[in-house]
Formats: sequence, C-alpha cells, structure tokens
Amino acid sequence: MAIDDAFIKAFRTHRQRGDLFHPPGREDNGLFQTSTIGALMEGIYDGEVTYRELATHGDFGLGTFNALDGEMIAFDGRYYQMKSDGRAYPVSPDAKTPFAVVMFFDPTVKVIWEELIDWKQFQQAVDKAVPSRNVFYAVKVRALFDYVRVRTVPRQTKPYPPLVEVAKHQPEYTHEGVEGTLVGFRFPDYAQGLNVAGYHVHFLTAGLDAGGHVLDFRMRDATIDIDVTSELHMEVPECGDFLDADLSKDQSEDIHRAEN
Repeated sequence: MAIDDAFIKAFRTHRQRGDLFHPPGREDNGLFQTSTIGALMEGIYDGEVTYRELATHGDFGLGTFNALDGEMIAFDGRYYQMKSDGRAYPVSPDAKTPFAVVMFFDPTVKVIWEELIDWKQFQQAVDKAVPSRNVFYAVKVRALFDYVRVRTVPRQTKPYPPLVEVAKHQPEYTHEGVEGTLVGFRFPDYAQGLNVAGYHVHFLTAGLDAGGHVLDFRMRDATIDIDVTSELHMEVPECGDFLDADLSKDQSEDIHRAEN
C-alpha cells in the first residue's frame, strides 16, 4: 500500500465515524497564539508574555524566546528551550516569548506507520489525507529516526536583524538513530504572515536533551496523533516595536527562506 493511501484510509475511517473534529460534548480547545510570524520576520524579538501565562493556554506547542534565544517545544505539559548549542533545557516560568502557538492537545486521529517515511513524503501524505486545507492541524509524532536534521537560532543583540538574516548563520545539527518526538502545526495558506503556511515542526530527543526546528528527517515505527481544530485565538502586543512595524508587505519568500 502506498504511503499516501495508508494515511488516506486512516483519515477517511475517522471522518466516516464523524470524529475527525471534536464531537459534541468534547471541547475543542483551539489554538492560542501570541504575536505573528510576520512580526518575528521584522526582528521584533521581545514580547511581554511569560511562559507561566502561556502554559495557561496550552500544554503542547512551539515558539521562541525573547532575543530569539533558541527554539521552544512543548508536549505533555512540559516546556523545553533548545538553545544554539543544540541542547534542550527546561523553561523558566518567568522567561518571555515574542512568538508562540500552543493548545491543550486532544487528538482525534491516530495513525500507526511502521514503514520508512521521510519529511517530504510525510507532508504529502497528510496533505492528501486531510479533509480541508482551510482548518488547523496540530501533529505529534513519536518515532525512531534514522536521522533528523534540525537548526536552532542563536540569541540576538540589539539592534535586532530581521529573521531572514539570522537564518543565514543558524547552527544546524543532525541526530542519527535516535528516538524522539515531533511537535508541529499545519496552518492554511491564507494564514501566511500570521503563522507559517504549511508545516512548522520542532523535534526533541527521547532523552529530552537535544533538538530544534526540523529541516529534514527519515523515520520509522511512527505513532502519529493529530488534533483538528477550526479555532484560533491570537493576541498581539499592545506596546513596543510591534505597534510601529510595517507588517503590510508580502513576506512569503522570506518566511520560506527563514523556515527552511
């Protein structure tokens, strides 16, 4: 059976049962996002939202830290900061974020995939399986990775350069033969600038000691949980550089270069 056929069969089974979205009586918690990826692209790297506050909105998600000090990943109610040395550290509740998206993860779809699958095939398979590209998907994957290539962003100093410039000098790391977890979201194309259109995924090793923003992988023995939602709550800064930033331009090309 082809990779995409396997995913489509799994998704259609759930859809026919009526439980792809959260059924009546089971709350759809939706996504919570602070600021926008467009603001991050413009070098707005300081926010006022603490991780203590962010955790009240979700136990699962991704984002970054003030001064762009590494990548954030959260799942099972625990938050980690993956710094430019490639290592992962517990997040202080008092740390602040300029951009993050979180939710209380309550998956409605599970797919078990034992065969080898790479990053591009995984995206294509889920794209073909989803009922609509106009809603939001949160994805958690536990798997054995033949390899996973990630990057982290180094802490910046003012005046902050735009993200596309930072990305030119980002450290990259490759982990081979490791178990780990992927946490990510698929946002619709119309959300480009608010978030990353398409897939935005972070990785953490099973040992909880290393990870980063996913650039590529090849995995097997994967358990894939997906939470489908039509709800997004977003709050933007009420002060600071965000209010004066020009966020009207098309940033699609720069976002693609910075995220890939």
